[in-house]
Amino acid sequence: MSGTETTGIATASRAEYCVVACAEAWRDAGEILASPMGTVPAIGARLARLTFSPDLLLTDGEALLMGDTPALGSGPGSVEGWLPFRQHLTLTATGRRHVMMGASQIDRHGNQNISCIGDWSRPTRQLLGVRGAPVNTLNNPTSYWVPKHSERVFVEHVDMVSGVGYDRAAAAGPSATRYHRISEVVSNLGVFDFETPDRTMRLRSLHPGVSVEQVAEATGFALTVPGEVPLTRDPTEAELRLIREIIDPQGLRDREVPA
Repeated sequence: MSGTETTGIATASRAEYCVVACAEAWRDAGEILASPMGTVPAIGARLARLTFSPDLLLTDGEALLMGDTPALGSGPGSVEGWLPFRQHLTLTATGRRHVMMGASQIDRHGNQNISCIGDWSRPTRQLLGVRGAPVNTLNNPTSYWVPKHSERVFVEHVDMVSGVGYDRAAAAGPSATRYHRISEVVSNLGVFDFETPDRTMRLRSLHPGVSVEQVAEATGFALTVPGEVPLTRDPTEAELRLIREIIDPQGLRDREVPA
């Protein structure tokens, strides 16, 4: 499994394939707020805004809507609005936001855990807590980013439900399913979705250099695998230039997904 792959235009790293896969979550999203959590998703959201989703709204990570698209780690050169926490929550509750969260655990139905590991009455690890995951998943499109795909993350059953999956949303009824949508899961091995009859996780594409067998071995449940699994699309020459020279000139992406 190599760290870089030749696209025919340029040589892209595994991290750059992950960036492009994350960017695709916001393709043609329109004027909604993108909330990327993690280095690679943040680069992906910026890439989407500079290419195929120019109306995407991005914040500086605090309370300012950025008028431009600065490099990762830099402040905005122009500000187009103020988005304090209460207004951010309003956007979330009305579906005008697409968040890409992390997942300490995720199962075949898309239930996500960022709260604790182990039995709820006596967990072995305390994590972030549920935070806004239930509101995110029930009110606006949600995707997930997992930089280290393993059986410890992709599990048969999550220890604590933070983000709501398709099975639990269905069990809760129309009030939960009306706006519930898990768009995709991106990991350092591939891209996954829930476009199956029973809304369980499907392998949508493999990053170059990764095999179906590698993904299966690193997943703690049986994935739906199509007869032919395509490769994650190549970054274009223009996208690679934006990633390397404009958005992430410091190469922070390679710290999250090493070559």
